Amino acid sequence: MASTDFFSLYKNIIAIPSISSTDPKWDQSNEAVIRLLADWFSGLGFRIEVTALPDLPGKFNLVATLGEGEGGLLLAGHTDTVPFDEGAWNKDPFKVTEEGNRLYGLGTIDMKGFFAFIVEALKEIDPTQLKKPLRILATADEETTMAGARAIAAAAELKPDYAVIGEPTGLVPVLAHKGHMSEAIRITGKSGHSSDPANGVNALELMHQAMGQILGLQRRLKEQYADPRFAVPQPTLNLGYIQGGDSPNRICGCCELHIDMRPTPQVGPEELMGMLKEALSPIEIHQPGCLHLQHLHEPIPPYACPDDAVLVREAERASGRRAESVNYCTEAPFIQQLGCETIVLGPGHIAQAHQPDEYLDLSFVEPTKQVLRHLIQRFCM
Repeated sequence: MASTDFFSLYKNIIAIPSISSTDPKWDQSNEAVIRLLADWFSGLGFRIEVTALPDLPGKFNLVATLGEGEGGLLLAGHTDTVPFDEGAWNKDPFKVTEEGNRLYGLGTIDMKGFFAFIVEALKEIDPTQLKKPLRILATADEETTMAGARAIAAAAELKPDYAVIGEPTGLVPVLAHKGHMSEAIRITGKSGHSSDPANGVNALELMHQAMGQILGLQRRLKEQYADPRFAVPQPTLNLGYIQGGDSPNRICGCCELHIDMRPTPQVGPEELMGMLKEALSPIEIHQPGCLHLQHLHEPIPPYACPDDAVLVREAERASGRRAESVNYCTEAPFIQQLGCETIVLGPGHIAQAHQPDEYLDLSFVEPTKQVLRHLIQRFCM
């Protein structure tokens, strides 16, 4: 069973909807969550700074600081959740349900619940003993644009020595992950009557050629750029969406393809984009001006922390698990831009994230608190 105080923390934060989405019908402010966290941490003696994100009304970051000076430890997490399919949930997404040694609710592991773990861990920490500052970072819009983490990196005002992002890793320290790119490829042809295809330029036919080139790049990535740190070793390329044409009796004048690419620390976003442009260059040669590439969102870089980093060794010691690399991506590359050793480490399993009836297994409660206390004591005291 969860303790009454811990359950109350979880109940209060999960009860506040804070969905971020590229669809305006779903997208919500995270301000109420930020204000709740400000109350939690100011009550524990932290100094609070809440910052509005430029050009994003209703979106905020929070930095809470305990102690003085530079360096120390940053514990980071995002305050938003993904949307949910109401018909697929058997529980109320905004009401914590304790059942079968689990806490169910949207954000229980991904990842608003992590802040409740921090509060619990601090109960056995004497703040007067801190020799380095402890900072808490709560960001906006990780699930969409990562605007909150990007703003923190751009401001470059925080200078921790070490940072831990509490995403659900099963309490396994994560020291590297892939990035994420979503790209739109648009081909514009010339429409016309289908009775004489030579009088037009068929965008579908050109896209067919382009897809052949893209699949060739996909094979090249698999054959030449394997990174053994990852379960899926190569930078991946997936054809995800296509739309073109409007009628069988018209020459298709426009076709658009959306692809997903996952860069690795060895092959970054700029290099992947260069490879994509090179692969598509024959299309432009045959039909100049027909091709247009566009980011569907700003690329998220890959991330890696050295195997022998002090933070990696301490996290392995505290968790009893060896660090590993993963295929999904987090805010780690942006937090790392602050100049700190950075890992991803938190309760729950990624397999439960973005799923109906998301839950925290309560077997993570005590081990997570112990890991956080160890890291706070090691890097701040």
